[in-house]
Amino acid sequence: MTDGKIRVGIAGGAGYTGGELLRILINHPAVDIICIHSNSNAGNPVYEVHTDLYGDTDLKFTSTLSQNIDVLFLCVGHGDARKFLDANTIGDSVKIIDLSQDFRLAQNSKLKDRSFVYGLPELNRDKIKTASNIANPGCFATTIEIGLLPLAAKGLLNSEIHINATTGSTGAGQSLAATSHFTWRNNNLSIYKAFGHQHLNEIGETLTALQDGFDQTINFIPQRGDFTRGILAAIYLESDLTLEEATQIYDDFYAGHPFTHVSTKNIDLKQVVNTNKALVHIEKHGNKLFIISMLDNLLKGASGHAVQNMNLMFGLEETIGLKLKASAF
Repeated sequence: MTDGKIRVGIAGGAGYTGGELLRILINHPAVDIICIHSNSNAGNPVYEVHTDLYGDTDLKFTSTLSQNIDVLFLCVGHGDARKFLDANTIGDSVKIIDLSQDFRLAQNSKLKDRSFVYGLPELNRDKIKTASNIANPGCFATTIEIGLLPLAAKGLLNSEIHINATTGSTGAGQSLAATSHFTWRNNNLSIYKAFGHQHLNEIGETLTALQDGFDQTINFIPQRGDFTRGILAAIYLESDLTLEEATQIYDDFYAGHPFTHVSTKNIDLKQVVNTNKALVHIEKHGNKLFIISMLDNLLKGASGHAVQNMNLMFGLEETIGLKLKASAF
């Protein structure tokens, strides 16, 4: 650190998560951005790719990774983070925050002498504070885990779990595919990877960390929404809890976590889009406990979450640089 500021490097700065990270960090009072790595955009000003940053920064992309950094954010594709670390020399003192899925599962959490901690502050805040390497959680996984962690902590996930969750188009990444074109996505809704989404293993492993022996089936139906950003997860399971008991469990679990809030009123995506907040709402219908969980997939589901982890790792106030405004309308 120089002059009390964290020297930051970003790999994969041209994509959606890289762009969101830049938007946060150029306004973060404790950060100096040293390098933004991108082979395809080397030498180009950042604002030529992220045009909304015109007038905010004169930073340029580079094809070389500076060694003069304190932390490296990996905003590269799934499978590419491990390749990037293998191909580049990273100083032992440099902390790493990986936004891909490469190191999230326990069986994949090591690379050479580096071990990665699962970066969900609502679960692992104390471990994150002393960690050198963080595996940032997935966006669907974060949404669903926040909806279920309080019950797992009490050993109350004792029936099948049913989840229907809808994500915006940015969840598919910046590369074009048939299902990400505007003409297909607009005024459309579709299901994909029903019962087999890649985040299921991550979710199961996280719930088991709190509820030993957890083995219930998670029925997860992901949907593609015709909006840009945000995730809404509708979750239900059988439960003997009253609404008052369930609400108290959630309030107690998230007390002291500045970005996760339990609402007594129904919630909607515009309350969380453009923020690092996660909102939860609970209802009771007969013997079913119904939980709504939502967040912005690019912020609390990715880049904002990564900055939250950086703040914890460097002993900063957890919310610094992340007091962002919801779109509201």
